[in-house]
Amino acid sequence: MMIKKVAVIGAGTMGAGIAGQVANAGVEVWLLDLPTEGDNTNALAQRGLERLKSSGQPGLMSKEVESLIHIGNTRDDFDQLADCDWIAEAVVERLDIKKDLYRRIDAVCHDQAIISSNTSTIPISLLVEDMPKSFRQRFAITHFFNPVRFMHLLELVRGADTDPAVIKTLASFCEQQLGKGVVPCLDTPGFLGNRVGVFAIQCALHAAFDLGLNPSEADALFGRPMGIPKTGVFGLYDLIGIDLMSDVVQSLVNILPENDAFHQEAEKIPLMMRMIENGQTGNKQGKGFYRQGENGREVLNLENESYSSAPRLNLPLAQKAEQEGIKALLADDSVYGQFAWRVLSRTLSYAASLIPEVGNDGLGIDDAMKLGYNWVKGPFELLDEIGVSTFIERLKADGMPVPRFLEEAAGSSFYRVENGELQTRQLGDSWQTIPRAENIIRFTEMRQTMTPRNSCASASWYDLDGIALVEFHCKANALDGDAMAILDDAISQVEKDGMRGLIVHNDAQHFSCGVNLQGVRGFIQANDMDGLDRFLNHFQKTMHSMAIAKYPVVVAPVGMSLGGGFEVVLHAKEVICHANSVMGLVESVVGVVPGGGGCKETLYRWVEKLECGEDISEACWKAFMNLGMGKTASSPVLAKDQAMLRDNDHFMMNRDSLLAEAIDAINNPVNQLAFNRPPLTLPGKPLFDKMVKWLQESHEKGLFMAHDVIVGTEMARIVTGGDVEPGTVWSEQDFFDAERSSFLTLASTASTRKRIETMLDDGSPIRN
Repeated sequence: MMIKKVAVIGAGTMGAGIAGQVANAGVEVWLLDLPTEGDNTNALAQRGLERLKSSGQPGLMSKEVESLIHIGNTRDDFDQLADCDWIAEAVVERLDIKKDLYRRIDAVCHDQAIISSNTSTIPISLLVEDMPKSFRQRFAITHFFNPVRFMHLLELVRGADTDPAVIKTLASFCEQQLGKGVVPCLDTPGFLGNRVGVFAIQCALHAAFDLGLNPSEADALFGRPMGIPKTGVFGLYDLIGIDLMSDVVQSLVNILPENDAFHQEAEKIPLMMRMIENGQTGNKQGKGFYRQGENGREVLNLENESYSSAPRLNLPLAQKAEQEGIKALLADDSVYGQFAWRVLSRTLSYAASLIPEVGNDGLGIDDAMKLGYNWVKGPFELLDEIGVSTFIERLKADGMPVPRFLEEAAGSSFYRVENGELQTRQLGDSWQTIPRAENIIRFTEMRQTMTPRNSCASASWYDLDGIALVEFHCKANALDGDAMAILDDAISQVEKDGMRGLIVHNDAQHFSCGVNLQGVRGFIQANDMDGLDRFLNHFQKTMHSMAIAKYPVVVAPVGMSLGGGFEVVLHAKEVICHANSVMGLVESVVGVVPGGGGCKETLYRWVEKLECGEDISEACWKAFMNLGMGKTASSPVLAKDQAMLRDNDHFMMNRDSLLAEAIDAINNPVNQLAFNRPPLTLPGKPLFDKMVKWLQESHEKGLFMAHDVIVGTEMARIVTGGDVEPGTVWSEQDFFDAERSSFLTLASTASTRKRIETMLDDGSPIRN
């Protein structure tokens, strides 16, 4: 059955988010909630729709998709459900309310309609126990994660009577059209993601209190060193809300069996109870474990409950673990190593203990943690990295039990490559090739079956049966000279070997957050402007080589492509990006200009988009504003509006479909768009002077800081030609040269150096 019309009942955070993602997929959706008194009976649904339009975290990809969302209420608009193909319930977690709603739905929906609940706390068996079999056969749980647009995971749960065809339809629609990573789950308490994820968070929380670590120390370890988002445990509590997170923990306490190990990590902490009573519930109240003080970020002292300065903490052990892997944490015998072992030993053992209750292998748990909690590796992948036997021996030395599934893997692993395929261990010492849909390819899995043609700490490139794939894989995928050398090598080797084309792609959370600022600071501190110029020149030449290559070139980014990372995107003949891709040139924030062709390419894009002809003044203004303001686009639709993507570029709803689509684009290069960058006739000094005057006037109005004017002046100089006479003609190389000149000029100023230092040392650049 095709899903052509959807209804979502319950316009709270989750319900509105589901409706928004359905609209993003181009499908008509009704968003219903209870009627309200007064003139606007649809006030609750309207409030949900407005929440989707939040500028901070927009649930809609563009204004246009809003037209697909119809709001209403469950009294006046319930008849709209009659021709809906999928009805998703997202109301309050009360069994009686849900049951009453299901009876009403059953009375009005057509006999093929699929009904699902977003619950994570009530078993299907209870939800539909009073419903006829025809209803139970069409019922499932579709557990989305918040925020729905951005969180990849969808836990799909079938009941005892659910028709397999219904699960197949939901899985296909949610994976292909909504872009979700669908993980099948049994109807067990907490399913997979929250069952393990919240357990890990609670382990880290209690370990920090018990071992006397302050929030900054715990978050520095329970983050990137463990392959977990840098938010950490205390930062995550603040982000979610200490009160809300406490409710999540309590809900799991209520539904998990008495003998479940989760209860050992769920004990209430008196300090946190006082914080909730005092309104210190996290970011939403402006204070929690952290707060923003007059002189910057402050952290709560867990002993005397006072706040003090919290500068960015760079623990040597954390840095070592990021470079060498998680074994570095476990080999440390300090309190930090004790913290890491306590969290990992309990969390990984707990995950293993859930087999076979939640399934016959660890794949679902690993997928859930990577897709729903943004872990780099799942628990069983971490066990393979640590060494299963090593882990078991240490558990036994500490007197901890060894779960059966873990014991079975002793001397072996949970994943292996067999006959060129990645397999996962099943309970009972059998193996299964990892099942993925035909167009779902995760390069993190594919590369385990391959050997790179060339590799370094920053990047690698592989031969995919005659297609070169370049992967950036350093911290935040920040680009340095080594990364450019790998890309340059792949570009040249494709032509030498007669390969079919080039793909630049990775499976990381973000494609690339820019050029490696540490490297730039190194050049500055060594006063090596010539070295910095050589780096920029090589970056530019690599970008130019990619743009003019005689073979197909596809860049397939996910997450953020910023600064230098976006300059890579800008020089692709075809971009196939994820629907949630964020793009932009943000160099002005740290006091420099894009130096890898970004200024040049932004100007040419606007010249093309506006069809300027000889007078390119309007395009110069557009480019100047994009660059100077450091504008970003939060979706590919908005990126096209800002000339960041070209007409042939397109997006996929599911990030796991990008690589398959990119391979197809190389094999069938019908959307490749060549780069035509002819010389441009510049407006020169008159327009340059106008831009500088505008910057100065804006500074006088308090809109810009003093150094913003200096940075903006260099942006203006590049896109207009600066002091040159009107009618002066510049080639593409002239723009490249102007970028490098302005970059070096700004890098020599004390104000830019201060911005770079504070960005690297404090996490955000100073305004100066």
